Amino acid sequence: MQSAMAISFSQTSLTKPNYVFGSTGSVFSTPKSLRFCGLRREAFSLSPSNQLAFRSDRKRIPSRRFEVSAAASSAAVNGNGAPPKSFDYDLIIIGAGVGGHGAALHAVEKGLKTAIIEGDVVGGTCVNRGCVPSKALLAVSGRMRELQNEHHMKAFGLQVSAAGYDRQGVADHANNLATKIRNNLTNSMKALGVDILTGFGSVLGPQKVKYGKVGLPDNIITAKNIIIATGSVPFVPKGIEVDGKTVITSDHALKLESIPDWIAIVGSGYIGLEFSDVYTALGSEVTFIEALDQLMPGFDPEISKLAQRVLINPRKIDYHTGVFASKITPAKDGKPVMIELIDAKTKEPKDTLEVDAALIATGRAPFTNGLGLENVNVVTQRGFIPVDERMRVIDGNGTLVPNLYCIGDANGKLMLAHAASAQGISVVEQVSGRDHVLNHLSIPAACFTHPEISMVGLTEPQAKEKGEKEGFKVSVVKTSFKANTKALAENEGEGIAKMIYRPDNGEILGVHIFGLHAADLIHEASNAIALGTRIQDIKLAVHAHPTLSEVIDELFKAAKVESHATTSTGDVKIKQNTNEDDLRRERRRRDDEKQPSVSKDLKIRSTKPSSFLEIIYGEVLSLLSRIFA
Repeated sequence: MQSAMAISFSQTSLTKPNYVFGSTGSVFSTPKSLRFCGLRREAFSLSPSNQLAFRSDRKRIPSRRFEVSAAASSAAVNGNGAPPKSFDYDLIIIGAGVGGHGAALHAVEKGLKTAIIEGDVVGGTCVNRGCVPSKALLAVSGRMRELQNEHHMKAFGLQVSAAGYDRQGVADHANNLATKIRNNLTNSMKALGVDILTGFGSVLGPQKVKYGKVGLPDNIITAKNIIIATGSVPFVPKGIEVDGKTVITSDHALKLESIPDWIAIVGSGYIGLEFSDVYTALGSEVTFIEALDQLMPGFDPEISKLAQRVLINPRKIDYHTGVFASKITPAKDGKPVMIELIDAKTKEPKDTLEVDAALIATGRAPFTNGLGLENVNVVTQRGFIPVDERMRVIDGNGTLVPNLYCIGDANGKLMLAHAASAQGISVVEQVSGRDHVLNHLSIPAACFTHPEISMVGLTEPQAKEKGEKEGFKVSVVKTSFKANTKALAENEGEGIAKMIYRPDNGEILGVHIFGLHAADLIHEASNAIALGTRIQDIKLAVHAHPTLSEVIDELFKAAKVESHATTSTGDVKIKQNTNEDDLRRERRRRDDEKQPSVSKDLKIRSTKPSSFLEIIYGEVLSLLSRIFA
């Protein structure tokens, strides 16, 4: 599919074992009905009785059992070496992008001796060739678009002369931002004591990594645990010749070396949409080439239709859908870029385009070649490294490779920078002795067009399909930016927010927003999904007025949840129609049942051991003072 949609969920058909590897390769049992949770939220914890026996800041000590894959055993025989008895590091991360950086910082916070290996520059694709510089260009396009909109400016009573731009100045803004963020990431790791090792890293064997620069001897280091975080590169379909000047990828486009009069963009997903926003604001005409029958595949269909009406139809953009760009030839000898189109289904020739430039925005491919995966018997799937729900690498026999993890674009679960960081933090939690499973459906995504698009969870068709399979009803509720005071004050009333949910229990299945600052508004919904918060709980929250957040507030309030549904505050489950006094009494009763009783007159109100001792000490002193008064 020639689309820039880089988001993909993958499920591994592997029986889930009831164990988790600890920081030393050991395993400890976990509940079979493990509850999925969001970022930094633990899947399970000590019971209250156990909490009295251990300090709250003391790590659990896992049992000393190992499961070693056949690959690890054969590695020792084949000369890759048995797992070392002592280690140079607690954790080695191969790849210093956003995912590796997030894992490294969290590892230091957990007290792990950490090294990170980077063969290119710190920050990876996101900081140097992706999220960061693209947002700098989009900031420029947003301002240009506003200044060029005479009707919009007149509505504010403003008069602005013709707006112009300096191409090199715009390019410098993007480059300077990337440099600044890259330096910030580097300095933050150095300040915390993370060893930054330069060179191409690869897995040499169990708990062994080698790295080095071309032409120089390799260095071999060992670690208790290894994380692969090597990211991805632009995907270029066969038949397309990239010259970096007239036929380019997003890597080249972000340098903004030229503004073509007419540019074809192959793929209408996130990458293609954002660049269409930039190029049209700076004066280019754009032609989309999309393999599927509709633009913006992967977005909620209703959001796609509205976005097309606002982001594409009024602008200098045309499009071809249901076609492949079978061959693209760069401009040379005075001839333009030639694009041959064929029908996506029949493969019959459809048309030939002559344009000034072509941007290939067909998604990204994992960067996993040369990582030494064969040394631990790991076989990639379409280039992606197979992992389970805890990011543990799976070998060719379907067995978990001890102490080896893969996060980010390289595993293909969800190709977003913040997803990579979340996965890295989740892995560090595990190797620190605390089990953690990341709920990928709670991770938001955004497209930074003007206006923006954001989403979390399932689309409406996906939710209805799930409801049919699992036997529950799905409801949809919508609100408009045209009813929001802050949006109207900004003269930006175009947009909607949409929520898909279960009316029987108030579970939020998905939220999609198209409108002003949609990328910022989505997080209330994503956090609700991550924490398992139900609509009947969050609809009581208070939002400042007048703010854009009221768009989401109205969305929650408009949802109709059945009266028998329960709330989800902690472990307390109360009928929705219970009044506040009953709610407080019920919570107090549940808390009392959870806590051990010291006497008929003394109930412990805290699960923290320190608070428990302080209460007893205070009660004893009070009793003695009364006796001897």
